[in-house]
Amino acid sequence: MTSTTKIANRFREVILNGTWIANTNFKAQLHDLDWETATTKYDSLNTIAVLAQHIHYYINGVKNVFKGGTLDIKDQLSFDFPPIQSQQEWDDFLQKFWNDAEEFASLVEQMPDEKLNEDFVNPKYGTYLRNIDGMIEHCYYHLGQISLIKKLLNNK
Repeated sequence: MTSTTKIANRFREVILNGTWIANTNFKAQLHDLDWETATTKYDSLNTIAVLAQHIHYYINGVKNVFKGGTLDIKDQLSFDFPPIQSQQEWDDFLQKFWNDAEEFASLVEQMPDEKLNEDFVNPKYGTYLRNIDGMIEHCYYHLGQISLIKKLLNNK
């Protein structure tokens, strides 16, 4: 198995289907969550919907580079989304999230292993490997927040 296949599968684990690290994943936490719960504010914490959109924002931004495009994402915009106002909007977002996550993983899988050690866009951002590993770690960080917020909301 190539290194890119291994790292693509690690990414799939946190978003789509794994239980090895956190005993859950984004899809398991979000697939049956209604839009009202997803958009409910708990104290000063971000909503589950905003955290999921935040991760999706970064997946799409990095995926664009993998497809030969430019890096257009900005940290200051990474929490700025129009509110989700219906179950249909939430369901549509989730489907896009799952599809984009799988496309991200597929693009990683298709990379030659040598690409992992190349500079990602600009040497100041490190290598492709550093950025993919960072994406996985970032996903686990926010997955933990989502899991906790979901528990807090269920105990209200």
